[in-house]
Amino acid sequence: MDLLRLLTLYYEERPDPQNPLQRVAFGTSGHRGTSLKGTFTEAHVLAITQAIAELRASFGATGPLFLAKDTHALSEPAWATALSVLVANGIEVRLEEGYTPTPLVSLAILEHNAHHP
Repeated sequence: MDLLRLLTLYYEERPDPQNPLQRVAFGTSGHRGTSLKGTFTEAHVLAITQAIAELRASFGATGPLFLAKDTHALSEPAWATALSVLVANGIEVRLEEGYTPTPLVSLAILEHNAHHP
């Protein structure tokens, strides 16, 4: 895999909204894709994260948002993109800077909620 090309396309590729294959599509594991096919780009992550920020604001969410990354090749840049949007929207973000399995993020949320009802 050409990681430099993958990263370059993450930032430079602009998805075509007329192409159904390049639209945001969620499955049971979230939004999946690759910048090589224009299906996982910075534009996707910006839009998804902004939508999350707006949804939180619409129902008055005030608690922190927990953000972590996994071992996928684009996890690091997507994490940084998401963080920039969340901070720009004034959302408190709890970060894990290393690779973190989803169950540990879930546990952190449960522990937070147990101490901050």
